[in-house]
Amino acid sequence: MDLVKYLTFSFLLFLLGFWGIFLNRKNIIIMLMSIELMLLAVNLNFLFFSVYLDDLIGQLFALFVLTVAAAESAIGLALLVVYYRVRGTIAVEFISLLKG
Repeated sequence: MDLVKYLTFSFLLFLLGFWGIFLNRKNIIIMLMSIELMLLAVNLNFLFFSVYLDDLIGQLFALFVLTVAAAESAIGLALLVVYYRVRGTIAVEFISLLKG
């Protein structure tokens, strides 16, 4: 198993998610997808090292991170739907109006 190739792939996925967050600050949906992509890259690192070290702890951590990521995306999308129903837009520059 060539670990460097897999880690390079995971690093590129993480950079793509990082790039999506910081270069696209207008669309909240793309920002959420970029966060999910970064979590996927971290999961891949857990899985690659788990297989490389022949240990199951990395796979358990990856399963836990997937569970948290699914809950995060469900709650985030539910909040966006409610916000869209109230304000009529999900543009990031208008979300600051939520401050009390």
